Amino acid sequence: MLDFEGLRTGAGIFDVLSRAQTLERQGKRVLHFEIGQPDFCTPECVKDVAKKALDENFTGYVSAQGILELKEAIQDEIEKTRGFCPLLNQILVVPGGNSAIFYMIRAASDNPLKEEVIHPNPGFPTYRAVVHYLNTGNISLPLKEENEFRLNPADVEEKISPKTKVIVLNSPQNPTGSVMKKEEIIRIAELAEENNVYLLSDEIYSKMTYDETFYSCSEHDECKERTVILDGFSKAYSMTGWRLGYVIGPERIIDRMGLLISMTVSCVNAFIQKAGAAALTMKEPQEELKRNMKAFRKRRDAIVDGLNSISGFSCLRPQGAFYVFPNIKDTGKTSKELADKLLEENGVACLPGTVFGDVGEGYLRFSYATSVDNINEAIESIKDSF
Repeated sequence: MLDFEGLRTGAGIFDVLSRAQTLERQGKRVLHFEIGQPDFCTPECVKDVAKKALDENFTGYVSAQGILELKEAIQDEIEKTRGFCPLLNQILVVPGGNSAIFYMIRAASDNPLKEEVIHPNPGFPTYRAVVHYLNTGNISLPLKEENEFRLNPADVEEKISPKTKVIVLNSPQNPTGSVMKKEEIIRIAELAEENNVYLLSDEIYSKMTYDETFYSCSEHDECKERTVILDGFSKAYSMTGWRLGYVIGPERIIDRMGLLISMTVSCVNAFIQKAGAAALTMKEPQEELKRNMKAFRKRRDAIVDGLNSISGFSCLRPQGAFYVFPNIKDTGKTSKELADKLLEENGVACLPGTVFGDVGEGYLRFSYATSVDNINEAIESIKDSF
């Protein structure tokens, strides 16, 4: 039986946003650190391509797998960034990463009630929500602060069983900003091969690292056997509202996922796919990304240093994405208690760590996709409370 209530496990982020917006309508100033959305604009050239496609009436149905122009751009992107060129039949254009997680886990399953999915805890809430919804065995692996919140291959090996169908990787990671080491990812890929298990590697932040180098498990089998990588445009190219992503995987899984897309949304909007091809192939978006990452590095350092100056807070310096995950256990408050206090009393909207799983108790997540001025204002306001 499908568990619709299980989907509520993924709704906590937008619950906090809704409360923050209610306070704003009442006249309260709120500093937003809750939503993982870059505050930079979509590159102008990308918008221009979408406008041109609209003007040329590129607005009809297209293939459920994606238009050739975008799929060829994705081929070039994967060859440049992962070292191999996928076949066109290994590529699927998807309406955003959330949907792709559902489509992939369902497509990989032959009998969800008798299978298990291993995923990180704390982790992006959609992993947990989809597993609950499908009533698949829910095996969450704790990410430990002493390991810089990186998934430990030894923990994965301990939890793999004959029921395991999918292992979920996410590096750089949401909510902690951790980046796994190459040797850790290689070992998990080996475990997947040894146990004939699918790997879902959520690489949406692949272009957003600082001092660590991004490595993809897809290099192990070139996505021909068991690795499925998810990437897209929302974070790196500031295109969250465009709802555009892509998946590379074994042809059997891609075919199944394509069937699910054709039966649910028919296809991804045609003109948006033209914009996606522009984002990957034009020079301007890559230059903007470089500038944005310099800004994110300054913001990261400002918020980490600021949080570490507050009594009761302790914050690691993340190596990817645009999130920090400070430990607040010494404040004596639960994650929800402190997040509620900061929103209602200080006008600082952040997320309790428990939104991302029970291991998140004792932590908060701040998205530093905002200005250094806003970060400094928030830090001073929080300091006044401790």
